[in-house]
Amino acid sequence: MQRLEHLEHLDKHLVDELAQVARETVRDELREQARGQRRKAALYAASGAAALYAGAAVALAVGLALALVLPDWAAALITAVILGALAHALRGAARPTAARPIPGRSTAPAGRPADVPPVPSAPPTVGAVPPRPESSGPEAPHRRV
Repeated sequence: MQRLEHLEHLDKHLVDELAQVARETVRDELREQARGQRRKAALYAASGAAALYAGAAVALAVGLALALVLPDWAAALITAVILGALAHALRGAARPTAARPIPGRSTAPAGRPADVPPVPSAPPTVGAVPPRPESSGPEAPHRRV
């Protein structure tokens, strides 16, 4: 009986040791991945800052070019309108609209679930048999005569 208790103690010790090794391995792997992602995020942030300054320089150049033929206030106003129109167009391109269908989604009207069939426009007539589809393609159901 003592031998079984000793083996249970060894099993518990082995399980604890394996769990600790697994935790350390996962922690090291996550630390390595986070280090790579931090570097990538810093590079994206630097790229965004450089692009912001480049855009400001382009806006300044446009304003100065317009100031050659217009008063300074008019050149600044036209540059602001151009930048505002560009911002509006970019926002519109980034935002999904109702006009464009989203793949995989039904275009059911609001308030009605997509799996409910549409209501027919005319009421059914009593005693009338609906016509059978006249398809003889490979998808048509086969009937025995």
